[in-house]
Amino acid sequence: MKTTKTNPDRHLKRSSLSGNSLQIKIIETKKDVARFTKLAKQFHYMGEGCPAGDTLRMVVVADGEWIALLLWGSACYRLKHRDEWIGWTDQQRAARQKLVVQNRRFVLLTEPGEHPNLASRILGKVVRELPAFWLERFGYEPLLAETFSDIEAREGTCYKASGWTALGKTKGYSRHAADFYVPNDRPKKLWVRELRKNATELLRSIHLPDEFKKGAASDADGVMPIKARQIESLHEALCKVPDPRAKNCVYHIGAILSIVAMGVFSGHKDLKAIMRFAERMTLPQRKKLALPGFEKGSRYKKIPSYTAVYNLLTQLDLDAFSQVLSEWLAQHRGTLPVALAMDGKFIRDTVGLVTLAEHDTNSPVAMIDASQKEGEGERCELKASQKMLRRHDDLTNTVITADALDCQKETARIIVDRGGEYCIQVKDNQKTIRQEAELSAKELSPLLARPKKRMGESTDAR
Repeated sequence: MKTTKTNPDRHLKRSSLSGNSLQIKIIETKKDVARFTKLAKQFHYMGEGCPAGDTLRMVVVADGEWIALLLWGSACYRLKHRDEWIGWTDQQRAARQKLVVQNRRFVLLTEPGEHPNLASRILGKVVRELPAFWLERFGYEPLLAETFSDIEAREGTCYKASGWTALGKTKGYSRHAADFYVPNDRPKKLWVRELRKNATELLRSIHLPDEFKKGAASDADGVMPIKARQIESLHEALCKVPDPRAKNCVYHIGAILSIVAMGVFSGHKDLKAIMRFAERMTLPQRKKLALPGFEKGSRYKKIPSYTAVYNLLTQLDLDAFSQVLSEWLAQHRGTLPVALAMDGKFIRDTVGLVTLAEHDTNSPVAMIDASQKEGEGERCELKASQKMLRRHDDLTNTVITADALDCQKETARIIVDRGGEYCIQVKDNQKTIRQEAELSAKELSPLLARPKKRMGESTDAR
């Protein structure tokens, strides 16, 4: 937050604000945006900055005068203190990032001391009204707000007074490009504020309420499970897939198929999402794929177009592609995400073991004793399975498979809370869960969009 000493843009008449309520105005017209930008540059040492993602410019008005500017935008992709405080997994953070918004600028246009407690009053009013403004503009309601205060200039008292929570200091780095940060020698204090009760519980919950699902469709990178050296190895392997295209293609087959594979590995489910992932690939990742040329006016390697990728995939020998990819996965077994099967074995339903074992080798990685297959006791298979899972602090990049006995909310919650994923069988007698699963599957789009039917073409044409 920045307070001005003088403001030539204000009327000469000084307002006491007594008897007048503060009003929040959303900036929309070009004229107002230009004025907002000019004032931000004039009275904040960092100017307006570069708005990113969904952006909202606010001014606080009293007696017809602009007395404060606030700029809201997308949150930081990763913040250690914030992410630990929320308690969400990497996968949840990647998907739900848009539900956290950042107060990028807060500028008072009044003279210091002119109106005591004005900053905290403004912040209190703004955070109460922000969700409704955001919902009206972008179609979803945010759950959490974050901001930073410069510890060299301000203590952040106004944030504390208006209910924000201080989570610690940053390391003093600024994002210079998509792939690296540079030191700025100005560590800042991180503040957060829940925009509704139990916001953090919602952000880390397994299932979000319907009203927040639109904001949980972030285009964030996802969680890349392979390292730089594995990207290079993947590229080398996929170069061996037969190329059905002409010899003079700009992008070689290994680079395109590597981008597709990396996008799928990061959790993207259709080609449009994969291409958005490709646009965010870092410079080192692009270099590993030997992409040709550079983007105009940039040091970034160019990526293939959607059309180039689509055309290759529609002509590709999928059997050859899957064979090469399977061989690569086999070579890197042990360094890639793990799939573990959870199951119990019993002797006459009285003495048994519940085991977590690797899918490929059947080698057990964890065991626990259980007294019965089913029942309500603490040593039945279900309770024993949950106890065994709780012993694992980190299930990142791990998929747990299990039969219908373990199809319970608590089991799923334990796995997700530890960063893992699950694939659990659902039977017909679990009607509600089965219906929800079927509806979710219907919403999934195919990797490649179906080609449009040509004029006069039969519906059963091959």
